[in-house]
Amino acid sequence: MKKSKGFIFDLDGVIVDTAKYHFLAWKKIANALEIDFTLEHNELLKGVSRVRSLDIILELGKVEISQEDKNKWLIQKNEDYLSYLVDMNESEILPGVMDTLRFLKKNNQLIALGSASKNARPILEKTGTLEYFDAIVDGNDVVNAKPDPEVFLHAARLLNVANEDSIVFEDSVAGVQAANTANMVSVGIGEETTLHEAQYIFKDFTTIDSNFLESLINR
Repeated sequence: MKKSKGFIFDLDGVIVDTAKYHFLAWKKIANALEIDFTLEHNELLKGVSRVRSLDIILELGKVEISQEDKNKWLIQKNEDYLSYLVDMNESEILPGVMDTLRFLKKNNQLIALGSASKNARPILEKTGTLEYFDAIVDGNDVVNAKPDPEVFLHAARLLNVANEDSIVFEDSVAGVQAANTANMVSVGIGEETTLHEAQYIFKDFTTIDSNFLESLINR
């Protein structure tokens, strides 16, 4: 039997589409601070920590606030975001993801989550996907945000898989850069114009077939 590879998945925009909920929560705060915040601006926050996301929004509006106020808004953002997740279920899983997870499990491959989200575990539980993951690394476990590779390096260590035997699925530029820096195989999920630094690019998981996954396993 071939040695198992390590397949590391980002969460938001890869397994589930929670970007819309992040946008609503950040938009509420931006409005309160009288900052114009659009869907295009929201793209800047992909794969970025909550603290850095707030800093980006403040920079967009050229607004300065105290650390105390920052802490208040960070708590508020998370509370608002979590309120949107209350009714979350398996319908939030993006198309094709379950087929990929099932194929990897059937072929005895190791699977990890590598996400900046601090709410990863409850999201996986609500969507019924937690059982597929052999390791979970989220925003509670790392200090440095992507494009720093810390989250993926930590996940590979937990899986006991070498970096070069790790494959990362990412929808953000920062995440792809982190995977490349870690000397891992980077698979971009999204638009080629945005994720052109990835070694492989697919619009979504419905365009990933078993032949491609087998080629990754047999590398």
